[in-house]
Amino acid sequence: MLSPISPLRAKKGKVVSADEAVRVIRDFDTVALGGFVGIGFAEEIAMCIEDNFLKHQRPKNLTIIYAAGMGDGKDRGLNHFGHEGLVAKVIGGHWGLVPKLQHLAITNKIQAYNLPQGVISHMYRDIAAKKPRTITTVGLNTFVDPRLEGGKLNSVTQEDIVELMLFDSKEYLAYKNCPINVAILRGTTADTNGNVTMEKEALTLESLSIAIAAKNSGGYVIVQVERIAESESLNPRQVKIPGIFVDCVVVSKPENHMQTFDYQYNPAYSSEIRVPIQSIEPMKLTERKIIARRAAFELEVNSVTNLGIGMPEGIARIANEEKILDLITLTAEPGLIGGLPAGGLSFGAGTNADAVIDQPSQFDFYDGGGLDIAFLGLAQADQNGNLNVSKFGPKIAGAGGFINISQNAKKIVFVGTFTAKGLKVNIQNGMIEILREGETKKFIHAVEQITFSGKYAVEKNQPVLFITERCVFSFGKNGMELIEVAPGIDIEKDILSQMDFKPYCPKEPRLMDERIFKPQAMGIKEKLLCVSLDERLNYNPIKNMFFVNFEGLSVNSREDISKIEKSVIERLSPLNTKVFTIVNYDNFTINPEIVDEYTAMVDRLVKTYYSGVTRYTTSAFLRLKLGEAMKKRNVAPHIYESSEEAENALNLNM
Repeated sequence: MLSPISPLRAKKGKVVSADEAVRVIRDFDTVALGGFVGIGFAEEIAMCIEDNFLKHQRPKNLTIIYAAGMGDGKDRGLNHFGHEGLVAKVIGGHWGLVPKLQHLAITNKIQAYNLPQGVISHMYRDIAAKKPRTITTVGLNTFVDPRLEGGKLNSVTQEDIVELMLFDSKEYLAYKNCPINVAILRGTTADTNGNVTMEKEALTLESLSIAIAAKNSGGYVIVQVERIAESESLNPRQVKIPGIFVDCVVVSKPENHMQTFDYQYNPAYSSEIRVPIQSIEPMKLTERKIIARRAAFELEVNSVTNLGIGMPEGIARIANEEKILDLITLTAEPGLIGGLPAGGLSFGAGTNADAVIDQPSQFDFYDGGGLDIAFLGLAQADQNGNLNVSKFGPKIAGAGGFINISQNAKKIVFVGTFTAKGLKVNIQNGMIEILREGETKKFIHAVEQITFSGKYAVEKNQPVLFITERCVFSFGKNGMELIEVAPGIDIEKDILSQMDFKPYCPKEPRLMDERIFKPQAMGIKEKLLCVSLDERLNYNPIKNMFFVNFEGLSVNSREDISKIEKSVIERLSPLNTKVFTIVNYDNFTINPEIVDEYTAMVDRLVKTYYSGVTRYTTSAFLRLKLGEAMKKRNVAPHIYESSEEAENALNLNM
């Protein structure tokens, strides 16, 4: 005999009211929610759950699982669940935006765990595949490690959900997975079959993974949208949550479906339009800008970078001011790649992105070491290089993606003021003066909680910097080393006396670049694009081939010509043999008035040091002009269009 059809489906299909949808949630259910701050959070459904509990005392004793922080630090987001009795257990990645849940954890009213954001986003995929554990190195030697705190946040939280394991003599953490009874997600448009698109959402997050995890756990999937379309009318390539995984669709009121908690809708965040970002107002010259400017000096061309929330957000603004956004790729952990990351309650979104991918995939990239450099906040640091950003006395901030990012980036830079609460500075004439010291020291004997392990970083040979408004430290085998001091700062008075430990300082620290402390642009772009002549000249002894990379080089004076000739002679004269040479002239520029002098220099080098030479550039104009000039000097005038053509031509003559 066939089972009866659910009344919800028999009468109205999958489109139901919020009140009807939340009736599927039972006492003691495990509920997974998608969202990032306010992006992708189903506010209307959360409000309905809260209202039902306050009126009818159901559902009760829920277990809540979420990866990223979801809230505004006040009442919205997961704060709707902050009622004693509504929730019994919370497993969350970030707690700083949910003070009402924090209060329940601090007062031992609920069981509470803080696990790395990226780990939880991966747990959803493993739950979907019915894997009993999520296994990773992320969290080792931090408060998540069971040898320390195991991610537990209070005394009533007793169950161990993180285990230490060995594979091939290497340590890993195994995170315990559990079935998901209800998934609460959000999209833009749903058709009557429950297929969901996200064209106006700023992020896609882990929505698909959560939906499959709930469905394969035998649970329900509820999706909040802002509009309904006819069945089979959606572009299947735009469907992010297929209807086979969706049980209920709720159409929200516009005020409960904001794109972020800052904006009802910003078309730039959904990649509907690209906007001119040069018009963004520059940062004021404060300690925050000083820190962001010094951090920006760590950027390299073509580097892939992560910026954390808070102080690191300023680095994106500096990159924009210095016109170097096109030289680097900024990313954010929920899936943003490229463009200009947003800040505040829009953190996670971005303007003019290259791509937006799912959050679990972004953490695959991060965990595998894809980040060249990461900039994260500095709250507490100790003499062992440990950092705490997750717990301060009774306040639970949570780790968020901090552990995934900091443990696996090729280089890590922590940024923040030297002291906190009340710090006041004066920046003038290229110097900084401390007018009033902050009440709270940040460099202390031992951090309250280990969110980043200095010892683990040293074991992995990971470069670590601490950048403040008054000085810069590096951390390595010698411990915390003072390497730079700002102009105007007294080391004893402004640094050492404000620390609980004495840093390693074998030599006089160098001065921080004075450009950082002046109002005009610093000219970082020139620094990033500048490649020394030594780096442009490479010799392969096996092939006896000399490679000259003049890509992007500008020759503006006779002095530049002399430097080139001198560098080539210094490199080739000790060889005592002539070499085969390939020259890259892509994006090469030269002052027309000195072309004859340049080709005369080339003629001298060819006769003395080259047994054969080819050149290439994609610029037809440069091929013509240089070719004509070299022909006058009886230098082989042909310039090829590609490196392959140039090398093949040279090989024919070898």
